[in-house]
This record gives sequence, C-alpha cells and structure tokens, in this order.
Amino acid sequence: MIRLSKIYKSYKLGKEEIPILKNIHLSVEAGEFLAIMGPSGSGKSTLMNILGCLDKPTSGSYSLEAMDMLAGKEGVLADIRNKQIGFVFQTFHLLPRLTALQNVELPLIYSKVKKKERKKLAFESLEKVGLADRVSFLPTRLSGGQKQRVAIARALVNNPKFILADEPTGALDTKSGEQILKLFADLNKEGVTVIMITHDREVADKADRIVYIRDGELLLEERGESLNA
Repeated sequence: MIRLSKIYKSYKLGKEEIPILKNIHLSVEAGEFLAIMGPSGSGKSTLMNILGCLDKPTSGSYSLEAMDMLAGKEGVLADIRNKQIGFVFQTFHLLPRLTALQNVELPLIYSKVKKKERKKLAFESLEKVGLADRVSFLPTRLSGGQKQRVAIARALVNNPKFILADEPTGALDTKSGEQILKLFADLNKEGVTVIMITHDREVADKADRIVYIRDGELLLEERGESLNA
C-alpha cells in the first residue's frame, strides 16, 4: 500500500547541508501494524512528516496505492491529509471549546459532509472507541486516555487509508497507555492499517513489525509481539 524508495532529506544550515534521512526504503502492506522506533534525533519525526504529507523529501519517491504523493500541489495534499491519513498525536490536539463529538466532526466539516450525516458518523466513531457516553463532554472533563480515544475517533471518522500515530502513549499513564495500544490492536484486527512512531521498546513490541531508525538510516526490521496474536 505504501512504498518509500531512496528517500533522502536534508536541510541547509548556512552553506552546509545537514542530512536528516539517508536512502530510506520502506514498504507497508494494507492491514499491517508497523512501529517505527528510534531515539530522539534519529529522523523518525521527519519520516513521519513525509509519510503524513506534511513535508517532502529532498529526493526519492513515495507512493500510496500507486499514487505519487510527491507530485501533488498543496491543495491536493491537504485533501489527502484530511481524507486518507488519520493523525493521532501525543498531545491530542483537541479544541478545548468543542465537545468530543464536535472535535470528531472536524475532518467531516472540511470534507463538506452534511450536518446530519457527519453527526451520525462522528457518533459511530466515538462508539467504536468506547466513548458513546462522552459525546457531549468538553476535553477538560475527559481523562488523558479518553482524550486520546477522542483523537483516535477523529482520525478514523473519514475512513482513512492508514492511521499515523506519533508517540500516542507518551502523555499517558501506564494503564491508559496499555488501553490505547489494545485499542490500536483491536482496530488493526478489523483491518485498519496503523503506523506508530515511538522511542519506547515496550510500545513498539505491540506492533506486528518493528523498523529501527538511527542517524537517519533504517537499520533492521523484526517482528513485534502483536496483541493480535
């Protein structure tokens, strides 16, 4: 489903060129649960931004279901980000003055889905993550784990090609983190493709496959200890 080939990313610092990613090759199959693991400064956030069409590489190719993701103009990329990629962030990125339901509705508003239909879809998405009884709650009334579930519901609501999760348990206590990882595993069992960025080996072990990145290079791959087993 996803194929990165010869991805190279660098930044200019004065006259010096600083390499961030070096000759990255990565394929992700539909329905896979992949963890990309590496320490701070390894290049994993830059790789995530490229996968999420938030940034472009200096050179290389990126295709999603045979579509060239590097050829599109910003308007096209914005539409891809909204409809085909579901983002889950460490800090939730919920709007504090909107209810859980309204937060989940946001991608549907940008997709110009009619009000009645988007409320139905948003409720169904919250129901899927176990928050049907929290639809009218503001984020201030939700626990950290519940906020992340709202964020996951928002990521799912447009039925994206894949979920891209950046350190999704980083702001949570151990129990809440385990619940979120179990939720990802359950969603993956239903066919949702999940790509998770993490520095934590225990978190990465919950995926089907782990890819290690260090100093901008993919080092090796191994199978995880998936909750789907």
